[in-house]
Amino acid sequence: MKAYVFPGQGAQFPGMGQELLNEHPKLQARFDEAKEILGFDLQAIMFEGSQEDLLQTRVTQPAIFLHSVLAAEALGNTFQPQAVAGHSLGEFSALTVAGALTFGDGLHLVSQRAEAMQLACENSQGTMAAILGLEDAQVEKLCAEVEGVVIPANYNCPGQLVISGAIAAVEQACEVMKNAGAKRALLLPVSGAFHSPLMESARKSLATAIEQTPFNRPTCPVYQNVDAKPYTDTGIIQSNLIEQLTAPVRWTQSIQQMIQDGHHSFVELGPGKVLQGLIRKIDRNTEVAGA
Repeated sequence: MKAYVFPGQGAQFPGMGQELLNEHPKLQARFDEAKEILGFDLQAIMFEGSQEDLLQTRVTQPAIFLHSVLAAEALGNTFQPQAVAGHSLGEFSALTVAGALTFGDGLHLVSQRAEAMQLACENSQGTMAAILGLEDAQVEKLCAEVEGVVIPANYNCPGQLVISGAIAAVEQACEVMKNAGAKRALLLPVSGAFHSPLMESARKSLATAIEQTPFNRPTCPVYQNVDAKPYTDTGIIQSNLIEQLTAPVRWTQSIQQMIQDGHHSFVELGPGKVLQGLIRKIDRNTEVAGA
Protein backbone atom coordinates (compact mmCIF):
# COMPACT_ATOMS: atom_id res chain seq x y z
CA MET A 1 0.00 0.00 0.00
CA LYS A 2 1.16 3.51 -0.84
CA ALA A 3 1.48 6.32 1.69
CA TYR A 4 2.35 9.98 1.18
CA VAL A 5 4.52 11.97 3.57
CA PHE A 6 5.03 15.71 3.96
CA PRO A 7 8.10 17.61 5.24
CA GLY A 8 8.36 20.14 8.04
CA GLN A 9 10.37 23.27 8.69
CA GLY A 10 13.88 23.13 7.27
CA ALA A 11 12.91 21.81 3.83
CA GLN A 12 12.58 25.30 2.30
CA PHE A 13 14.90 26.63 -0.41
CA PRO A 14 15.02 29.77 -2.62
CA GLY A 15 12.96 29.31 -5.76
CA MET A 16 10.73 26.66 -4.18
CA GLY A 17 7.50 26.10 -6.06
CA GLN A 18 8.62 27.82 -9.29
CA GLU A 19 9.16 24.56 -11.20
CA LEU A 20 5.86 23.18 -9.95
CA LEU A 21 3.98 26.23 -11.23
CA ASN A 22 5.81 26.15 -14.57
CA GLU A 23 4.62 22.57 -15.08
CA HIS A 24 1.10 23.22 -13.77
CA PRO A 25 0.04 26.83 -14.53
CA LYS A 26 -3.46 26.23 -13.11
CA LEU A 27 -1.89 26.23 -9.63
CA GLN A 28 -1.49 30.02 -9.91
CA ALA A 29 -4.99 30.32 -8.45
CA ARG A 30 -3.72 28.76 -5.23
CA PHE A 31 -0.83 31.22 -5.00
CA ASP A 32 -3.33 34.06 -5.46
CA GLU A 33 -5.57 32.57 -2.78
CA ALA A 34 -2.60 32.30 -0.41
CA LYS A 35 -1.75 35.98 -0.93
CA GLU A 36 -5.30 36.93 -0.02
CA ILE A 37 -5.36 34.74 3.11
CA LEU A 38 -1.91 35.75 4.39
CA GLY A 39 -1.96 39.43 3.50
CA PHE A 40 1.47 39.29 1.85
CA ASP A 41 2.91 37.95 -1.40
CA LEU A 42 4.21 34.52 -0.38
CA GLN A 43 4.78 33.57 -4.02
CA ALA A 44 7.25 36.42 -4.52
CA ILE A 45 9.24 35.39 -1.44
CA MET A 46 9.26 31.72 -2.45
CA PHE A 47 10.40 32.46 -6.00
CA GLU A 48 12.65 35.49 -5.49
CA GLY A 49 13.48 35.66 -1.78
CA SER A 50 16.82 34.78 -0.22
CA GLN A 51 17.53 31.89 2.12
CA GLU A 52 17.38 34.44 4.95
CA ASP A 53 13.93 35.63 3.86
CA LEU A 54 12.70 32.05 3.91
CA LEU A 55 14.07 31.45 7.42
CA GLN A 56 11.41 33.68 8.98
CA THR A 57 8.99 31.28 10.67
CA ARG A 58 5.96 33.31 9.51
CA VAL A 59 7.16 32.75 5.92
CA THR A 60 8.75 29.29 6.20
CA GLN A 61 5.76 27.38 7.46
CA PRO A 62 3.15 28.71 4.99
CA ALA A 63 5.66 28.31 2.13
CA ILE A 64 6.34 24.64 2.88
CA PHE A 65 2.63 23.96 3.42
CA LEU A 66 1.73 25.62 0.11
CA HIS A 67 4.43 23.78 -1.84
CA SER A 68 3.44 20.43 -0.30
CA VAL A 69 -0.30 20.75 -0.88
CA LEU A 70 0.19 21.96 -4.45
CA ALA A 71 2.50 19.03 -5.16
CA ALA A 72 -0.38 16.74 -4.21
CA GLU A 73 -2.90 18.72 -6.27
CA ALA A 74 -0.57 18.56 -9.28
CA LEU A 75 -0.92 14.76 -9.26
CA GLY A 76 -4.62 15.09 -10.03
CA ASN A 77 -6.63 11.87 -10.01
CA THR A 78 -3.50 9.77 -9.54
CA PHE A 79 -3.27 11.09 -5.97
CA GLN A 80 -5.16 8.42 -4.04
CA PRO A 81 -3.37 7.97 -0.70
CA GLN A 82 -4.09 4.98 1.49
CA ALA A 83 -2.38 6.77 4.39
CA VAL A 84 -0.64 10.09 5.03
CA ALA A 85 1.74 11.52 7.60
CA GLY A 86 3.66 14.74 8.04
CA HIS A 87 6.72 15.75 10.04
CA SER A 88 5.67 18.47 12.51
CA LEU A 89 4.33 21.27 10.26
CA GLY A 90 3.88 18.61 7.57
CA GLU A 91 1.00 17.14 9.55
CA PHE A 92 -1.11 20.12 8.48
CA SER A 93 -0.24 19.41 4.83
CA ALA A 94 -1.17 15.75 5.34
CA LEU A 95 -4.52 16.65 6.90
CA THR A 96 -5.31 19.09 4.09
CA VAL A 97 -4.58 16.71 1.22
CA ALA A 98 -6.61 14.02 3.01
CA GLY A 99 -9.60 16.37 3.10
CA ALA A 100 -9.68 16.92 6.87
CA LEU A 101 -9.06 20.63 6.27
CA THR A 102 -9.92 22.88 3.36
CA PHE A 103 -6.96 24.57 1.67
CA GLY A 104 -7.95 27.93 3.12
CA ASP A 105 -8.44 26.66 6.66
CA GLY A 106 -5.21 24.68 6.52
CA LEU A 107 -3.17 27.67 5.39
CA HIS A 108 -4.86 29.94 7.92
CA LEU A 109 -4.02 27.54 10.76
CA VAL A 110 -0.43 27.16 9.58
CA SER A 111 -0.07 30.94 9.51
CA GLN A 112 -1.47 31.25 13.03
CA ARG A 113 0.80 28.43 14.20
CA ALA A 114 3.84 30.14 12.73
CA GLU A 115 3.01 33.49 14.34
CA ALA A 116 2.35 31.85 17.72
CA MET A 117 5.59 29.89 17.59
CA GLN A 118 7.58 32.97 16.58
CA LEU A 119 6.13 34.89 19.53
CA ALA A 120 6.89 32.01 21.91
CA CYS A 121 10.47 31.95 20.63
CA GLU A 122 10.86 35.67 21.30
CA ASN A 123 9.53 35.29 24.83
CA SER A 124 11.68 32.31 25.82
CA GLN A 125 15.38 31.58 25.57
CA GLY A 126 15.37 28.20 23.88
CA THR A 127 17.25 26.19 21.27
CA MET A 128 17.62 22.71 19.77
CA ALA A 129 20.49 20.30 19.08
CA ALA A 130 20.98 17.23 16.90
CA ILE A 131 22.28 14.13 18.68
CA LEU A 132 23.82 11.45 16.45
CA GLY A 133 24.89 7.94 17.36
CA LEU A 134 22.99 7.20 20.56
CA GLU A 135 19.99 4.95 21.20
CA ASP A 136 16.65 6.67 21.79
CA ALA A 137 16.39 5.36 25.35
CA GLN A 138 19.88 6.62 26.13
CA VAL A 139 19.04 10.15 24.96
CA GLU A 140 15.82 10.11 26.98
CA LYS A 141 17.67 8.99 30.11
CA LEU A 142 20.43 11.58 29.75
CA CYS A 143 17.98 14.43 29.12
CA ALA A 144 16.13 13.49 32.30
CA GLU A 145 19.37 13.76 34.27
CA VAL A 146 20.16 17.30 33.09
CA GLU A 147 18.93 20.17 35.23
CA GLY A 148 16.49 22.48 33.46
CA VAL A 149 14.13 22.03 30.51
CA VAL A 150 15.50 19.69 27.83
CA ILE A 151 13.63 16.83 26.13
CA PRO A 152 13.85 14.68 22.99
CA ALA A 153 11.90 16.68 20.40
CA ASN A 154 12.31 14.84 17.08
CA TYR A 155 12.74 11.08 16.77
CA ASN A 156 13.93 11.35 13.16
CA CYS A 157 15.44 7.90 12.60
CA PRO A 158 17.47 5.40 14.64
CA GLY A 159 20.60 7.15 15.86
CA GLN A 160 19.34 10.63 14.99
CA LEU A 161 17.39 12.58 17.57
CA VAL A 162 16.90 16.29 18.10
CA ILE A 163 16.66 17.63 21.65
CA SER A 164 14.96 20.88 22.60
CA GLY A 165 14.70 23.17 25.60
CA ALA A 166 16.31 26.04 27.49
CA ILE A 167 19.66 27.13 26.03
CA ALA A 168 21.77 26.31 29.11
CA ALA A 169 20.11 22.90 29.54
CA VAL A 170 20.54 21.98 25.87
CA GLU A 171 24.19 23.03 25.93
CA GLN A 172 24.79 20.96 29.06
CA ALA A 173 22.94 18.01 27.52
CA CYS A 174 25.21 18.18 24.45
CA GLU A 175 28.28 17.79 26.66
CA VAL A 176 26.66 14.91 28.53
CA MET A 177 25.74 13.21 25.22
CA LYS A 178 29.30 13.55 23.89
CA ASN A 179 30.70 12.05 27.10
CA ALA A 180 28.24 9.17 26.71
CA GLY A 181 29.58 8.37 23.24
CA ALA A 182 27.47 10.44 20.86
CA LYS A 183 29.15 10.78 17.47
CA ARG A 184 27.96 14.36 17.29
CA ALA A 185 25.97 16.80 19.43
CA LEU A 186 25.37 19.95 17.42
CA LEU A 187 23.41 23.07 18.30
CA LEU A 188 21.01 23.90 15.46
CA PRO A 189 20.48 27.36 13.92
CA VAL A 190 16.87 27.69 15.09
CA SER A 191 15.01 30.54 16.73
CA GLY A 192 13.58 28.57 19.64
CA ALA A 193 12.81 25.33 21.43
CA PHE A 194 10.20 23.74 19.18
CA HIS A 195 8.29 20.71 20.48
CA SER A 196 9.20 21.44 24.10
CA PRO A 197 7.37 22.89 27.13
CA LEU A 198 8.74 26.30 26.12
CA MET A 199 6.11 26.33 23.34
CA GLU A 200 3.25 26.29 25.86
CA SER A 201 2.07 29.82 25.03
CA ALA A 202 1.96 28.89 21.33
CA ARG A 203 0.04 25.70 22.16
CA LYS A 204 -2.64 27.67 24.00
CA SER A 205 -2.94 30.17 21.16
CA LEU A 206 -3.16 27.46 18.51
CA ALA A 207 -5.65 25.45 20.58
CA THR A 208 -8.18 28.28 20.30
CA ALA A 209 -7.71 28.49 16.52
CA ILE A 210 -7.97 24.72 16.02
CA GLU A 211 -11.09 24.44 18.17
CA GLN A 212 -12.75 27.16 16.06
CA THR A 213 -11.85 25.53 12.73
CA PRO A 214 -14.15 22.94 11.11
CA PHE A 215 -12.49 19.56 10.52
CA ASN A 216 -13.83 16.86 8.20
CA ARG A 217 -13.27 13.13 8.43
CA PRO A 218 -10.14 12.46 6.33
CA THR A 219 -10.38 10.21 3.29
CA CYS A 220 -7.62 7.96 4.67
CA PRO A 221 -5.88 7.41 8.03
CA VAL A 222 -3.55 10.19 9.18
CA TYR A 223 -0.61 9.01 11.28
CA GLN A 224 -0.02 11.72 13.86
CA ASN A 225 3.26 12.82 15.42
CA VAL A 226 2.15 12.72 19.04
CA ASP A 227 1.72 8.94 19.35
CA ALA A 228 2.54 7.60 15.84
CA LYS A 229 -0.94 6.10 15.44
CA PRO A 230 -3.48 6.44 12.59
CA TYR A 231 -6.64 8.48 13.08
CA THR A 232 -9.76 9.46 11.18
CA ASP A 233 -11.76 10.75 14.18
CA THR A 234 -11.81 14.55 13.92
CA GLY A 235 -11.97 15.18 17.66
CA ILE A 236 -8.86 13.10 18.34
CA ILE A 237 -7.06 14.65 15.36
CA GLN A 238 -7.69 18.16 16.68
CA SER A 239 -6.57 17.22 20.19
CA ASN A 240 -3.36 15.64 18.86
CA LEU A 241 -2.62 18.68 16.69
CA ILE A 242 -2.80 20.93 19.74
CA GLU A 243 -0.62 18.63 21.84
CA GLN A 244 1.94 18.39 19.03
CA LEU A 245 3.47 21.82 19.71
CA THR A 246 4.85 20.83 23.12
CA ALA A 247 5.31 17.10 22.47
CA PRO A 248 7.99 15.16 20.56
CA VAL A 249 7.65 14.37 16.86
CA ARG A 250 7.68 10.56 16.80
CA TRP A 251 8.67 10.16 13.16
CA THR A 252 10.65 6.94 13.55
CA GLN A 253 7.73 5.35 15.37
CA SER A 254 5.22 6.67 12.82
CA ILE A 255 7.04 5.11 9.87
CA GLN A 256 7.55 1.86 11.76
CA GLN A 257 3.83 1.74 12.56
CA MET A 258 2.89 2.49 8.94
CA ILE A 259 5.13 -0.33 7.73
CA GLN A 260 3.63 -2.67 10.32
CA ASP A 261 0.18 -1.70 9.02
CA GLY A 262 1.15 -2.72 5.48
CA HIS A 263 2.41 0.52 3.93
CA HIS A 264 5.68 -0.30 2.19
CA SER A 265 5.73 2.40 -0.51
CA PHE A 266 6.30 6.05 0.49
CA VAL A 267 6.15 9.18 -1.66
CA GLU A 268 7.39 12.50 -0.27
CA LEU A 269 5.50 15.57 -1.50
CA GLY A 270 6.90 19.04 -0.90
CA PRO A 271 10.27 20.77 -1.02
CA GLY A 272 13.43 18.71 -0.50
CA LYS A 273 14.13 15.04 0.09
CA VAL A 274 14.73 14.97 3.84
CA LEU A 275 12.00 12.48 4.67
CA GLN A 276 13.07 10.08 1.92
CA GLY A 277 16.48 9.83 3.54
CA LEU A 278 15.04 9.32 7.02
CA ILE A 279 12.63 6.61 5.86
CA ARG A 280 15.46 4.68 4.18
CA LYS A 281 17.38 4.77 7.47
CA ILE A 282 14.34 3.57 9.39
CA ASP A 283 13.74 0.61 7.05
CA ARG A 284 15.86 -0.10 3.98
CA ASN A 285 13.26 -2.50 2.59
CA THR A 286 10.73 0.25 1.82
CA GLU A 287 10.13 1.85 -1.57
CA VAL A 288 10.80 5.58 -1.28
CA ALA A 289 10.35 8.29 -3.90
CA GLY A 290 9.58 11.96 -4.45
CA ALA A 291 7.10 13.53 -6.84
